[in-house]
Amino acid sequence: MAQTAGGLIERERSCLIVIDVQQYFLDKLPLHERGPLVQRMAWLMRVARALDIPIIATAEDSGRNGPLVPELAGLLPAGTSAYDKMIFGLMSQPDIRAAVDATGRYCFVLVGLETDVCVAHSALGLAAAGHRAVVIDDACASPPPHHDHGLRRLRDAGITVTSVKGIFYEWVRDLETYHRLKPQLDVALPEGLTL
Repeated sequence: MAQTAGGLIERERSCLIVIDVQQYFLDKLPLHERGPLVQRMAWLMRVARALDIPIIATAEDSGRNGPLVPELAGLLPAGTSAYDKMIFGLMSQPDIRAAVDATGRYCFVLVGLETDVCVAHSALGLAAAGHRAVVIDDACASPPPHHDHGLRRLRDAGITVTSVKGIFYEWVRDLETYHRLKPQLDVALPEGLTL
């Protein structure tokens, strides 16, 4: 049975999933939200890479909606690219489900677009498959008021919802790791993030 709420998130059991961060979807958001949102996702991808946490990325119907934005595509592990997702909930697409299973991980940390559709459907599908799904509320978005609706739906379903700062400290867990990691994150903190 999936652990859907409670308990700290362990980096050794985690995988980061970046969902549909494409210009088509970003353009639906208020202009002032777009840059900081992508910065937070990019920073979290850097943290995951520094901690050897696998990353899976998707781009919904990339032929129509365009690719994963370059700021994030450039942070994917060498030799990987975003899966072309043709369904809202990623666990219903065989190649993405196989990638999830191949990680051998139990906890899937979700960021991306849009909170109330693809992020929610994916989190619920992961939980239904016996995984723990965690949604990062300040690294997901939907045009207002739909972001809040999506988060409420997820919380009501028992999905863990936390923040970029919250997942950072749960992954890092101790001062030795924090001091080892800090020099590897050689970029400024995203706007509004304080560690």
